[in-house]
Amino acid sequence: MPTNPATTPPDLRERILADFATLKIPLRAEQFDAALARTQRDGLSYQQFLHLLIADQADQRRQRSIARRIRDARFRDLKPLSAFDWEFNRSAIDRLQIEELATGAFIQRRDNLVLVGQSGVGKSFLIQAIGQNVCSLGYSVGYITSAALLEDLTASLADQTLPKRVRHYARFDLLIIDEFGFDHIERQQSPQAANLFFKIIDARARHRSTALATNIDFKAWGDYLGDPPLATAFLDRVVDGAIILKINGKSYRAHRAASPKPVPNPKS
Repeated sequence: MPTNPATTPPDLRERILADFATLKIPLRAEQFDAALARTQRDGLSYQQFLHLLIADQADQRRQRSIARRIRDARFRDLKPLSAFDWEFNRSAIDRLQIEELATGAFIQRRDNLVLVGQSGVGKSFLIQAIGQNVCSLGYSVGYITSAALLEDLTASLADQTLPKRVRHYARFDLLIIDEFGFDHIERQQSPQAANLFFKIIDARARHRSTALATNIDFKAWGDYLGDPPLATAFLDRVVDGAIILKINGKSYRAHRAASPKPVPNPKS
């Protein structure tokens, strides 16, 4: 037990505060004094006293780190899994499976994740919410749409920075490629499309996890990419050891569009 902690000599008190400052651990004098007073009042152990000193600072640093990872991921939508409407497509989406994915265990195993389903069933919501959750667990995440990825890689060909961009996308613990197949790739505008996508997947295969959300089934990937042999190699690397979720549900957007709008009260 600390003996009379509230009577710490002034010079020792100042040295402790200075040492915390040297270690770049923000500890205000009033926080230190409050911890000392509580330790004496409640008869806390040395370990509990130490935890009082560092717990707030550690938690603040963790929260800043999480916020930075979420910001660096560049998610389009910041919505947690708790905000997802699980009832709408209850028979098509396994909530327990999605929540298990949000633990990041598949990233630890370096498994890929593929969500397949028509537009509007919630693929983008789910894949981004999973990404945000694993950011809070310490994983680095990158989010990008298929079109934006292709645009970036095509531009890197022009300025000869493609190897650098491939290394950039290869470094994330989880790379999320959303809307794969959302817009048909025009071969005239992106003649290297299949090759560029393959470079990213090949750089990550067996080293990092990649999550893909798509509205086209696997058999149509060759037509979409315009290079069936390379598409097959691309597909092999994506689905090898992957968790594949096929969502055969109703479209949220179509449902909302069909729902009658409330009639405004002219007297309001």
